[in-house]
Amino acid sequence: MGDRRSEMEKRESGSKELFSEEELQEISGVIVGEGYVEVMCGCTSHRYGDAIARLRVFSDGDLQVTCQCTPACPQDKLTPAAFEKHSERETSRNWRNNVWVFVEGDKVALSKTVLLRYYNQALKNSSKGVNHRDEFVACSRCGKERRFRLRSRGECRMHHDASADPNWNCCDYPYDKITCEEEEERGSRKVYRGCNRSPSCKGCTSCVCFGCNLCRFSDCNCQTCLDFTTNAQPI
Repeated sequence: MGDRRSEMEKRESGSKELFSEEELQEISGVIVGEGYVEVMCGCTSHRYGDAIARLRVFSDGDLQVTCQCTPACPQDKLTPAAFEKHSERETSRNWRNNVWVFVEGDKVALSKTVLLRYYNQALKNSSKGVNHRDEFVACSRCGKERRFRLRSRGECRMHHDASADPNWNCCDYPYDKITCEEEEERGSRKVYRGCNRSPSCKGCTSCVCFGCNLCRFSDCNCQTCLDFTTNAQPI
């Protein structure tokens, strides 16, 4: 009985850190963990129906989706955009409205819930400082370059770890399930890398970061992160 009470208190405490009890009470499948809130979510394809998943919302703005479209589905830690594509939604690239959660039994778009609060805050804060443009990592087997988006701390960490792994290959790509057989992006598409000043910018002070709290990690032992953690002032 004591352990059960302790677990309940922990969950209540965790929910207060991210969202109030009132904000979460009508959302289905809520699980409160240490530093995150997890809910049931889904995306609807007119051809294949609903793809069900679990969405984790972190206080740093990171969003991670574990797909449960089939019992054996291996897709884990997807971005909402990657989950939207995996569900084979016909009109994709609008995951804020196409990915939904159950609120009082109805499907409600993420954009109409409180669950994007920290994601939106992270975007707002990053726009005030240095923008992190998209980067590419080459497969150690086929040499093809795969795009990494650096919009949140979680996405920065995925790129950071992939860049540091000499054996990284296409099968490790976090956004979609791909192999070395998949074609890489056309050269004309690669020039567009998300700089705030110009989409085809080749590198400037507004899109190239040399270290900040979004892309450097105190729990990483690489020299780049150690130097930043030890010497640099966070921005």
